[in-house]
Amino acid sequence: MKLQQLRYLTAIIRNNLNISAAAESLYTSQPGISKQLRLLEEELGVELFSRNGKHLSEVTPIGRQIIAKAENILREVNNIQILAEEYRDDRRGSLSIATTHTQARYALPPVIKAFRERYPAVTLQVHQGSPAQIAELVQSGEVDFAIATEAMELFEDLVMMPCYVWCHCILVPQGHPLTELEHLGLHDVANYPLVTYVFGFTGNSQLDDAFRSVQLKPTVAFTATDADVIKTYVRLGMGVGIVARMAYDPQYDQDLVRLDARHLFNANTTKIGFRRGTFLRCYMYDFIEAFAPHLTCDRVRLVEKAQSPEEVAALFDGVDLPVF
Repeated sequence: MKLQQLRYLTAIIRNNLNISAAAESLYTSQPGISKQLRLLEEELGVELFSRNGKHLSEVTPIGRQIIAKAENILREVNNIQILAEEYRDDRRGSLSIATTHTQARYALPPVIKAFRERYPAVTLQVHQGSPAQIAELVQSGEVDFAIATEAMELFEDLVMMPCYVWCHCILVPQGHPLTELEHLGLHDVANYPLVTYVFGFTGNSQLDDAFRSVQLKPTVAFTATDADVIKTYVRLGMGVGIVARMAYDPQYDQDLVRLDARHLFNANTTKIGFRRGTFLRCYMYDFIEAFAPHLTCDRVRLVEKAQSPEEVAALFDGVDLPVF
């Protein structure tokens, strides 16, 4: 059994049992992967996949167990490589993050700028996606950190730590009737078409819950994953925008009015997380603390030792998170 065979095996899983796609992702040939998979199955004496002709159709029960072991082995191999890199040079390496557009566009820039100034030899990558895509990228080992707000059930296999609390706001053009109201309510907002996030992004379920709680079903005229796109369509008069407060830029959005919506929608908590068992390098601890100052190296190391989400949560009892 070879490590390369295990890498091929997990690549097949990541690419939905498509050997050609797995080969492309690893910059190798499809026949090469097929041959190594066959050799691995012959050595183990079991079939890892059911087949429909030449195509893999599903993972066998024993295959699921073996693949889980293979993923653990490859994770530890990666940790050994990272440990050696840390010993050789603790200021050189790579860091990859998966998050949503709002985090990448509004929350991360000052953190990344300061981090790059401190660690110029660290290659930094930011991937944007939906919560499901973010969780998959971290769980597969393709990225180091997940930064997310929504659909926390997708991140149950990760160590997730609270960073800050943020709220929504209402965006309308200058002179909009909502700007004349002294007390803005959900019924007032629901009188207009809404322009907001795609479901599953940036606390959108909080919006659904708020309107549902007062038996309102507003018209959603347009949805997007990108707050800048939402603002564009608010400017075009397609409806009232609902975005994260941090997505309003007083310098560039002077033609729009931001209305406080903290009393209308529940607040959201953004979290940062990584795979359990991941070896974190010194600069990774520094990045986490730069993004959320209360997440010091000592506290994160305590979180790493926690055995359950409840133990993790207990470590943050009494911690006042920043609010945006």
